[in-house]
Amino acid sequence: MIDFRTAPSSYRHWKLNFAAPVARLVMDVDENATLVPGYELKLNSYDLGVDIELNDAVQRLRFEHPEITSVIITSGKERVFCAGANIRMLGQSSHPFKVNFCKFTNETRNAIEDATRNSGQFYLTAISGSCAGGGYELALATDYIILADDGSTNVSLPEVPLLAVLPGTGGLTRLVDKRHVRRDRADFFCTTEEGLKGKRAVEWNLVDEIVPRTQLMEAAQRRAIELGARSTRPGERGISLTPLARKIEERRISYQHLTVEIDRDNATASLMINGPVSRPPSRLEALDADFWPLAIARELEDAILHLRFNEETIRTWIFRSRGDSELVKSHDAVLAANANDWRIREINLYLKRTLKRLDVSSRSLFALVEPGSCFCGSILELALASDRTYMLHGSREGDESPPANICLTEMNFGPLTMCNGLTRLESRFLGEPARIDELRVQIARPIDSVLAEELGLVSFTPDDIDWDDEIRLAIEERAAFSSDALSGMEASLRFGGPETIESKIFARLSAWQNWIFQRPNAVGEKGALKLYGTGARPEFDPRRV
Repeated sequence: MIDFRTAPSSYRHWKLNFAAPVARLVMDVDENATLVPGYELKLNSYDLGVDIELNDAVQRLRFEHPEITSVIITSGKERVFCAGANIRMLGQSSHPFKVNFCKFTNETRNAIEDATRNSGQFYLTAISGSCAGGGYELALATDYIILADDGSTNVSLPEVPLLAVLPGTGGLTRLVDKRHVRRDRADFFCTTEEGLKGKRAVEWNLVDEIVPRTQLMEAAQRRAIELGARSTRPGERGISLTPLARKIEERRISYQHLTVEIDRDNATASLMINGPVSRPPSRLEALDADFWPLAIARELEDAILHLRFNEETIRTWIFRSRGDSELVKSHDAVLAANANDWRIREINLYLKRTLKRLDVSSRSLFALVEPGSCFCGSILELALASDRTYMLHGSREGDESPPANICLTEMNFGPLTMCNGLTRLESRFLGEPARIDELRVQIARPIDSVLAEELGLVSFTPDDIDWDDEIRLAIEERAAFSSDALSGMEASLRFGGPETIESKIFARLSAWQNWIFQRPNAVGEKGALKLYGTGARPEFDPRRV
């Protein structure tokens, strides 16, 4: 089982050094500390275990270290920055693992960019030695790249000529969309194994600056302070991300505010979100990791990642909730009213990133709104993210609970945007801004099943007589379809509207990589990925498809 919970005291591959306002995040991979047997992490190459630690470090820098305004990513190895994703690891991995691995690493790099863009925590990379493939893609996610000018340090994206696959962590998109490298130059760069170095790397905008190797860290420190001077992060106590309590059983995963029930016969996971049981603290200084919006974001994130990697055959995720909508509303009010406070800003951004993980997960998503549920505001986003939402009309026979309702809050109108830059309401009612204005009138009001259907906020509203059959048939129907076709269909329908760097990476680039990872030119018996390191030359099917 892959566990995404970690902490700096357990890191095997990264070292964090602090000298406020600058932190150094040093990549020093233990080549023997692999996630599974069968390969060694030589040349600072990485596997999922390395990236789990990186993801954790990025989160902790944001929450636990508000005094840090800039972060320098560098290598702890002599003469090598990072050789990218470990090729032998990829060669022995299943196709689903490779795709989920690339998805997770993309999400981590997006989180680095998000920290720069929204948290005032600027990342830069100081490169000495070879920086290839995923190593350069990591650098591309940072705000500034400094290269040692020593005649040997270089950057490269050698995946096409060397492995017959694509750079899997956003490299192609960031080259042209972020760094604005001219297309013909990008074409040459991506088909050249040895990459580029020195002045040409700067001229082509592959890096921002070159300095003598002996001055690399001095220059990085200077640039880090310059970038950090633009930050508004406060120098005060952070929020400690305490260990996440979780219990895993054969058919259940239990957290404090979330329970996941796994039905292997029907290939479903039912995620029950428990709403807050008390009002939020009156003082923002008192917020800690138990603050309900932060706690539920962390638990949902862990559950999503666990299900992606450890429960590949569970094809449909069903979201339910229970609790007091008024208490959810009161927490949302704190998030909306204090959006400029650094703590609330980070919590809102964490919620946004967690919901984005849900959007790009290759699973069918259903939401069931029943009596006693608390699909309100930030929790309603789970229903808006779902491919279908069913809301029970009326009450169940013998149940004295009031009929189901939902409610909107300010959290549905801006803070929790998708990777296409739109809110889920804007994506739902694409090109209909007047509908969004109409929905604003409903903020904080309970919305029953009749009005919810009229407003277009739910898909279907069966009554108690039809409820069980409709849900059962929908689940059975999903299980009968091709999982490949469903993944493609759902991803295409979820992201209407404009494209962003994120949406291109997860839609266009990931779709191509997903396909290429299955092609014989890469993974066949004579494919480049399969033969890498053997000395044998790959044999390619020359037909363009």
